[in-house]
Amino acid sequence: MDVFITGATGYIGFNIATTFRRAGYRVYGLTRSEQKAQWLQQQEIIPVIGDMKDPDSYREIASQSAVIIHAGIDYGDDTIAIDQTTVDTLTQICKEEESPQTFIYTSGCWMHGNTGCEPADESTPINPIDIVQWRPEIEQQVLQGTNVNSLVLRPGCVYGKRGGMTGQWFEGAVNGTINVVGDGTNFWTMVHAEDLADAYLLAAESGRDGEVFDISDRSRYTVRQMAEAVAQCVEGDPEINYIPTEEAAKNIGVTAEAMAIDQHIVSTKTERQLGWKPNHRGFINDVQIYFDAWKAHQKD
Repeated sequence: MDVFITGATGYIGFNIATTFRRAGYRVYGLTRSEQKAQWLQQQEIIPVIGDMKDPDSYREIASQSAVIIHAGIDYGDDTIAIDQTTVDTLTQICKEEESPQTFIYTSGCWMHGNTGCEPADESTPINPIDIVQWRPEIEQQVLQGTNVNSLVLRPGCVYGKRGGMTGQWFEGAVNGTINVVGDGTNFWTMVHAEDLADAYLLAAESGRDGEVFDISDRSRYTVRQMAEAVAQCVEGDPEINYIPTEEAAKNIGVTAEAMAIDQHIVSTKTERQLGWKPNHRGFINDVQIYFDAWKAHQKD
């Protein structure tokens, strides 16, 4: 069975691509780079040289794939427009094909906003923070697609392998200062990159349609606890610099709100309906392993 993945060389997309390949799928991965195309080939992933800005560069491959996964995001001034163009293209492709395809869209747990200590799940009314205010309409467009099994996955903060957002802490530790937005008493929803990829595979094979799935491991550590654990990964005594959200916003804009988010997201539905469960024990338990992996990736 053929699978097409946007963002196949990205942090999330690459782990999804390799997971599907290990499961025996023929995987096509969109990439803009000839160098990264070779990297995909080393993992038995068939590179599609193209760009989300140019739908014609991937339209043919997407139309012949049984599963389409949109895991790419093009950061910049036109992020929203590119995502909208990509979703428009992929939903139209699905609509035109004779046999229903499966289309999985990557959203995120920031759609829930701040939940505090109260657990939230897919049945909880969404309250997206500013940086993802545009996503509810995209989610609904995907879920209401015709002639397609449509699914939306909302990962928490992804860790492991190349590092994701936690990689910023690792870099800070190496350089002597770990910057944390807020006072660190907040909680992030976390999930390991491989556990997340497993959720995509199970979702694709589930046959379900019109469903949203939150993807979160069972760990409950404050940002302060995680930053302190990162500090222990290096020699010396790196400073942990807690920056008030309002001050951080002057430099990084609406991203500051995301860094200071306080959430408790549960994945009961994902576990029940997809049979998914996180295999990794949480960020702190193996933080040295995650640091060493991140450090090794800096040499790539």
